[in-house]
Amino acid sequence: MVIVWIFSLASILCMLLRPRKIAEAWWICGGALLLVIARLIPLRQAAHAVYEGLDVYLFLTGMMILAEMAREEHVFDWAAGIAAGHAKHSSGRLFVLVYGVGIVVTALLSNDATAVVLTPAVLAVVRRARVSPAPYLLACAFIANAASFVFPISNPANLVVFGPGLPPLLKWLDIFLLPSAASIAATFLCLRWHARKELRQPIEGEVEPAPLTTEGRLALAGLLLAAAALIGASAFGLSLGAPTCCAAIVALVVVASRNRGIVASVARGISWSVLPLVAGLFVIVEALENAGLLRAGLAGLQMLAHGPGWLAKGASAFAVALVANGMNNLPVGLMSGAAIRHAQESGIVAHAILIGVDLGPNLSVTGSLATILWLIALRREKVEITAWEFLKAGMVAMPLALLGSLLVLRN
Repeated sequence: MVIVWIFSLASILCMLLRPRKIAEAWWICGGALLLVIARLIPLRQAAHAVYEGLDVYLFLTGMMILAEMAREEHVFDWAAGIAAGHAKHSSGRLFVLVYGVGIVVTALLSNDATAVVLTPAVLAVVRRARVSPAPYLLACAFIANAASFVFPISNPANLVVFGPGLPPLLKWLDIFLLPSAASIAATFLCLRWHARKELRQPIEGEVEPAPLTTEGRLALAGLLLAAAALIGASAFGLSLGAPTCCAAIVALVVVASRNRGIVASVARGISWSVLPLVAGLFVIVEALENAGLLRAGLAGLQMLAHGPGWLAKGASAFAVALVANGMNNLPVGLMSGAAIRHAQESGIVAHAILIGVDLGPNLSVTGSLATILWLIALRREKVEITAWEFLKAGMVAMPLALLGSLLVLRN
């Protein structure tokens, strides 16, 4: 089964590096197809693996519709403009306000929305303010991961790790509210310290808050109603995929009553390639499980479960966090989720693994799909934040935030 590992890891590596600038989905789907053609995974099993991701596809589709609708109606430009207006020529205050907007967007619309849609809006504001953009852009990327376990809906990886065993909202908050707060606070302090020189400079430009049109107000209302519906569905322990997709479609229909062109604009703007990419990852992870990955994961979980609580949560979280930076947290989340479900683990180790999967990617730009999409969004705007710049901030922020989260994660 060595060939399975070679095909699978090569596909994931190509997804991260994008040779010849070929899109990530082609490498993952190509690797999954090769595994089927070479009969390294039965076709029926591959089809079942794709089907198992249905809830995730629906969740992603709904979140992409909501985020793109808000972008088209300039809701994020309006929010970033409001933050700049309240900064009162203080770059430090603007940093705090941008970070706060990022927390809200991540918690209610998922980390992908913060990375892909909020980032260009923040960049437009800081350009008009004539301040160094790097601290604010890094804030968008880091908060997208640091706040991604406030709610179950804050990160698609949460659905991947827990699957059908996703805790209801009240239980989720009981487990993850304090670790989320610790993660958000520690990440903020680290980023604020990292950018202390740039944030001493005053804001030189004038930023007029962008007005919100009637369609924009409808889009904002649709976002808030959709978020309330999803939080309600989570409170009742329902699967989140179908409610997310339905809420997004309803919100889009409401906005379309005033702007008939919004449906076509949203359909064009959505990165649909994310869906086959995730489906391909389900197939690749299934093949890796057949090749012995699941047995190794189960052995590791059993060993940790019998150790002291502090060792179990620390070792599992940091191990997953580091592996996620080498392989990306989405496939690592899929693998970890499979091991958790087979081991019927629902305690401290499972919770620590989820935090490692969500927060670990704040070490490097290859750690999560959201951060990769953030980089792509910056390239479109002809702005470059190098991997080394990200790593310099991440080497401090990620370990401290992860350690802080684990310290308040109750046994």
